[in-house]
Order: sequence, then C-alpha cells, then structure tokens
Amino acid sequence: MTLTELKYIVTLASEKHFGKAAEKCFVSQPTLSVAVKKLEEELGVALFERSKGHITVTELGQKLVLQAQKVLDQARVIKDIAQEGKNQLSAPLRVGAIYTIGPYLFPHLMPELRRAAPSMPLYIEENYTRVLSEKLRHSSLDVIVVALPFEEPEVVTLPLYDEPFVVLLPKGHPLTEFDELSSKQLLSDNLLLLGPGNCFRDQVLESCPELMNAVNLSSQANDGAQKLITEGSSIETIRHMVASGLGITVLPVSAAAVDRYGSDMLETRPFVAPVPYRTVGLAWRVTFPRPQAIDIVAMAAGQCRAVTQS
Repeated sequence: MTLTELKYIVTLASEKHFGKAAEKCFVSQPTLSVAVKKLEEELGVALFERSKGHITVTELGQKLVLQAQKVLDQARVIKDIAQEGKNQLSAPLRVGAIYTIGPYLFPHLMPELRRAAPSMPLYIEENYTRVLSEKLRHSSLDVIVVALPFEEPEVVTLPLYDEPFVVLLPKGHPLTEFDELSSKQLLSDNLLLLGPGNCFRDQVLESCPELMNAVNLSSQANDGAQKLITEGSSIETIRHMVASGLGITVLPVSAAAVDRYGSDMLETRPFVAPVPYRTVGLAWRVTFPRPQAIDIVAMAAGQCRAVTQS
C-alpha cells in the first residue's frame, strides 16, 4: 500500500469516473485502474462497484476512502514540518478568499506581499466559504480570508479589520438626496441581493432586520407588491444591474470603492448608525508550520485596509 494508491482511490471516489480520476492524478487510465485493483486485492475487499460507465463506492470503501484522505492530509503535514527549519518565506503560499473579498483585496494585497516577502510565490483561489473550508482542512490551501465568525476544528482565526456596508445607487436616484440611509429606506425600490446561500447576503439580512422581513414577505407574496431581485450571481453582476437602473443594493465598502463606471452612473451612501459591517479575518490550520508566512499576510492585509475602504 502506497500514498500514491491512496491518492488514486480518494480521487476515484470523488470523480466516480476512471478517466477523469486518471486525468486529475496525471496518469493514464490503465495505470490508475491497475493500481486500484492491486490495492483491492491487497486489502481483500472491493472498494468500488463497477458497471458500464458508472462507478459506485462500496459501503466499506467509503470508510477506507475517508481514512485514506486522513492519511494523505497527515502526509502533507509531514512535508510542511520538514520545511519548518528552512526559510518560511521562500516556499509558495496557497491563499484562498471568498468571492466577495478576493477581487477587492488581492489587487492591493499582492504588491504589499511582494514587497514584504519577494521570495514567497502565491497560489491564489477565490471560492465559496464551504469550499475554501474543505480545502483548508485537506491542506490544499494554507490560509484563507473569510468573514468571521468562522469555526472549524483544528483551525485558528485572526480578525483583520471591520468593513462597513454602504448603499450603491444609480446616479440621480431619489435616495441620493440623503447623506445617510437607514435600511428601512431601501424598501422604497427594487433591492438587488446575491442569491440564497451566499454568506454576504446572509450578513446583509442579519444586519438589517427590515430587509430580512421584506425578503420573507416577498417570498410569501404573489401580488408582486414588493419586488426583490435575488438572481445576482456575484457582486459585479449586481453592480452592473444597479448601473442599468434596475434597482439598488448593499455592498461592502471595498467593493463599492471600485470605480468601473465613473461618477456619472453610480453613487454610494453610508448607513445611519449603527452601521452594518462584517469582520474580515484569516483562518489557518493549527498545525501549519509557517507562522512567519501567516504574520506577513496579516500585516500586508492590514496595510490594505485603508486602500480598500477609501
């Protein structure tokens, strides 16, 4: 039994297709197939049920695949520990961020990290919180930037900064007559939000109870009295809809500060106190052996705070 064979069965269990699993493992399909069969013979059990064009993990196979993933995770930790005595800022760092933070933080974070750790290449990924969490657990990512609170076993977090929310409106919208806005005032127009399940949508609704009530009423109403758009797949898609005059939205201030249309199409207004906000933070495995790399990322992100919120 080898780590390579364990990697093969974990990948095959995930892909449920020999060709796709072989491609992900950078080997030929026959090589992967023979290795999986060899491991099954060594263990004396069937890990997969094979039928034409379909692969199913057996009940016992599921338990063995789960254990194999743990072994692979620990093997990665061993490799990381071996690097502990070397320069912690020379090896690549794998950084992930949620979609509503990454596009607005990374353009400012990269130059800061380049200056602070010029020999530390970065692998960057943007994804949903649940995906980043899984990749962090499995050592596919070293550190992630998420909205706090973020609780996972064997993971530590560090708050970086609090980011206020603002209202984004089309130029000349009636609400631009006000210097500050309450969440109740937002109910006067179509409200554009990210779709259900997105963490930023949840943060907005939790911070603005009036909007939460309106969303609940909208989902129950059939008369169209309150129109609430929830089809926006990303903050940028929603920004485009606001620019077109379809409605208004709530954004983190870093996203609202990005000027892609000019002052003749969009305007922002702050909220009245208490201002809704989110806490942006870092999360990493407690076993990650490069604390200096984490410190550098935290310092660089702190330097970016004023830029992303200006």
